[in-house]
Amino acid sequence: MLPAAKRTRTLLLSTRLLVGLVMLSNLSAAVVYLAAPGNYTAAFELQGEPGVAAVAGMGILFVMWQVPYLFAIIDPIRFRASLLEAVLMQALGLTGESLLLSQITTAHAQLRGSIQRFILFDLAGLAVLVLALALNQRTLKLWKEGQHA
Repeated sequence: MLPAAKRTRTLLLSTRLLVGLVMLSNLSAAVVYLAAPGNYTAAFELQGEPGVAAVAGMGILFVMWQVPYLFAIIDPIRFRASLLEAVLMQALGLTGESLLLSQITTAHAQLRGSIQRFILFDLAGLAVLVLALALNQRTLKLWKEGQHA
């Protein structure tokens, strides 16, 4: 394999791994919310059947949101738009959670703590996805230069 081709392949693999890490992290949150939603209702100051349904619904949303991540893992060049969508989704989540936190009074410390964990979770995911996007951009540049052959 040519050195440039090897670099391209390494960059593609690195991009896939980074996106995969974020996807697995997101799915791990989905699994716990779906497997035992009742264990997490108190963290959102919810209770009973409506609380269980709300937490399980969050788990379902976490699974749904992984569709662009999957396409970005399959082929980060061909499905570059999916990688961009994943970055935007992560950034929107972080922004929305930050705005939400600013509206929750300190009287709801447990709820604030839950939202703060989501903020940290999404911030870490966003940082990893931005790195994946940068690697993908480098890969795309190599492809355009014809060094992938």
